[in-house]
Amino acid sequence: MPLFTAKQRHFAHQISSLAYCNPFVPDRIAFEREALGDDFVATPRVWSLLAADAESERANLARLVERIEPLAEKLRSRLAAGARANRADLVLYEDLILYMLYQRDRMDMQRSIDSALEGDRSTGPIAYWKRFKTGFDQYLCIEGVSMPSGYDPAHIFACCFQIRRAFHHIFGAIVGGSMPAAQLRAAVWQSIFTHDERRYIRVLYKHMADYTTLVTGPSGTGKELVARAIGQARYIPFDAKSQKFTEDFASSFHPLNLSALSPTLIESELFGHKRGSFTGAVADRTGWLEVCQPLDTVFLDEIGELDPAIQVKMLRVLQTRTFQRLGETTDRRFHGKIIAASNQDLARQMHDGRFRPDFYYRLCSDIITTPSLHEQLADDPEDLYNLVLFIAKRIVDDEAESLADEVTAWIEKHLGREYPWQGNFRELEQCVRNVLIRKTYRPPYGAAPAKGADDLVKAMLEVRLSADELLRRYCTIVYASQGSFQQAARQLNIDRRTVRSKIDRKLLEQLQRAT
Repeated sequence: MPLFTAKQRHFAHQISSLAYCNPFVPDRIAFEREALGDDFVATPRVWSLLAADAESERANLARLVERIEPLAEKLRSRLAAGARANRADLVLYEDLILYMLYQRDRMDMQRSIDSALEGDRSTGPIAYWKRFKTGFDQYLCIEGVSMPSGYDPAHIFACCFQIRRAFHHIFGAIVGGSMPAAQLRAAVWQSIFTHDERRYIRVLYKHMADYTTLVTGPSGTGKELVARAIGQARYIPFDAKSQKFTEDFASSFHPLNLSALSPTLIESELFGHKRGSFTGAVADRTGWLEVCQPLDTVFLDEIGELDPAIQVKMLRVLQTRTFQRLGETTDRRFHGKIIAASNQDLARQMHDGRFRPDFYYRLCSDIITTPSLHEQLADDPEDLYNLVLFIAKRIVDDEAESLADEVTAWIEKHLGREYPWQGNFRELEQCVRNVLIRKTYRPPYGAAPAKGADDLVKAMLEVRLSADELLRRYCTIVYASQGSFQQAARQLNIDRRTVRSKIDRKLLEQLQRAT
C-alpha cells in the first residue's frame, strides 16, 4: 500500500512548498491556489497589514487546515500499518505535519509575543509546549519509521516560535500595500531565514550572528523598524526540561544612534571605559558590545557618521569579535549580532575617503534597502489612504476613518498625487498631525509643482524650447519645489545666483497659486 494517492501527493507538495516559502512573495499565493483548486478565494496581490481584515486571507488558511488535519491522520495510520514510503514521500509527510503543528499553536504563540511586548516577563513553563510535543510524538515518532530529518522537537518548537515572531514584527511594522513595501517585507524575512529555510533550520540558525546586516535608504523610511524586526526575530533555543525559552526576545535589541553622540561618547557607549580614561569617566562603564548577549543585537544607526578612527575599532570587532574598553588593554569578546543603517551614499563617502572600504566590506554581507514613500505611492497611489488610516488609528482611534478621509482629501487638493514626500513616512505622519490640529500642512520645501513639470515635459517632447528657456523653466520648477535658492542650487549643482537669475516669475506665480 503506497503512502499517498496521486491527488494527496500533489496536495502535500503544495503544502511542503508553502511551509518553507517566504510568506511575503507571490509564490505563497500560487501555492495556496494550487493546493485549494476551485476552493481558493482570490486574494490581494500583496499581503499587507492594511488589508489584513480581508476575508480571503483567513478563508484560504482555514480551508488548508481543514484539509490537512484529516489527511495527516490517514497518512499516520498508513505508516503505522506499514505503507510503502520512500525518502521523498517521508519528507512530504514530515513537512505536512510540521505545517499542521505550527498552525495549531500559531495563536498561542502570538499571545505569548503580545504579552512579552506588553511587559509581561513571566518565567513559567510554556503551556502549549506539551500539546506540541504530544502532536510531534504522535505523528513523527511512529514505531518502525525513521523520519528523514531526525529533528529534535524542542528545536522545531523554537523554530516555529521564531517564525511567528518574525511574521509579527515584519507584518505589523512594515506597512503598505505597494509592491516595493511587499518586497521590503520579503527582504527582511530573507535576512532572518535566508533564501533556503530548510538549510536555516538544519544548520544556519546557529550562525546568523556572524553576518552583519546593513540597512540603507532615505531618512524616514523605517530603517530602525527593519533592524528591530530582524533583531527581535532571532532564533532562541527552547529548553524542553524547564519548558522555557532560554532568553527573552523583547529585551534583546539595543539601538544606538551614532549621529547624536560625540566620538568619545560613541566609543564609551560601544566599548565601555575604565574609570579615569577621559574627563568625566568617574566610574567603570560597561559598553553595549559587552552588554550584548549571544542572542542579542546591537543596532548602529547612521553608521556613515562614524569617525574613521572608530571605524578601525569596529572593523576589528567584525573581524575578530574582540574589543577593548577605553583605558584598558584587556581583550573582551563580542557575542551578538550587529545591524547597521545609513541614509548616506556610502559609495560616495568611500570615494571621498570618509568611509573605509575594508569596513564597508565587513558590513555588507547582507544588505536591505528601504524604499521611499514616493516609490511606494508611484506603484500604488491608492495606498495613500491606507497609510494615512494606519497613522490615524494610532492618533485618534475611533475617529480614524473620518480623519483619514479629511487628510487624504486635503493632500489631494493642496499637494497633489505627485508630491515627492521627501521626508517619507515620517513626513506623512506629521502631515496627518498638522491637518488634525490646524487643518493644513506646510511642506518644508513647498508643494510638488506637478502641473509645471507636466508642461515642461510636453514642451520638450514637442521640441519647442530653446536651451535658455529649458533652463529657466526647470530652475523655476526646482526652486518652487525646494523653497529656497540655496536648496535649489544644491539640487541643480549650480551657483544659487544662477538659479536666481533664471527664475521665470510668471511661471513661479502659476506654480505657487496651484499649491
